[in-house]
Amino acid sequence: MTHILALVLALHTTPAARSEQVAVFAGGCFWGVEAVFERVKGVLGVTSGYAGGSATSPSYEQVSSGSTGHAESVQVVYDPTQITYGKLMQIFFSVAHDPTQLNRQGPDHGTQYRSAIFYANDAQKREAEAYVAQLTKAKTFSSPIVTEISPLRAFYAAEDYHQHFYDKNPMYPYIVINDRPKVVALKRQFPELYREPVSTASR
Repeated sequence: MTHILALVLALHTTPAARSEQVAVFAGGCFWGVEAVFERVKGVLGVTSGYAGGSATSPSYEQVSSGSTGHAESVQVVYDPTQITYGKLMQIFFSVAHDPTQLNRQGPDHGTQYRSAIFYANDAQKREAEAYVAQLTKAKTFSSPIVTEISPLRAFYAAEDYHQHFYDKNPMYPYIVINDRPKVVALKRQFPELYREPVSTASR
């Protein structure tokens, strides 16, 4: 799968001129998605939070109820001279989550766990739409891609205890069962991009 994904990125590999950009992805519980992107070279910071809904400054309990329209999301701040938006999407689709699961991810169910890309500008929108279209045409997945592509209207950081949850709670059963395999897959499929995250002690 990685080989096919790499091929379709051919038109989307030119780094932007700015030294810092933001991407927002939703792919189920944010703990695992955050852990994956924190281990990618060129990523400057990752924040777990909520996006895609109408509620202002929602709490975890509100989002978990499924009534806010928000999805558990991660905000990825990255250096486009080191890694492209296209490469971040490649990682998102290949190891961070399953883009064919509708309103669920693994054991978690509800629209708050949906697959989504929240684009910050027209360039990201075009790139995301083209990427999904190419993956679909290449029949990369055996089931249809259900990833929502929507404008980023707002991003709300989650509560402090959710930030860097993977590294602070490495033996938590949910982490061991559902999220550790994602990090292992990142290291295996993208060894040239993998890096150990900053120690939680310094955060």
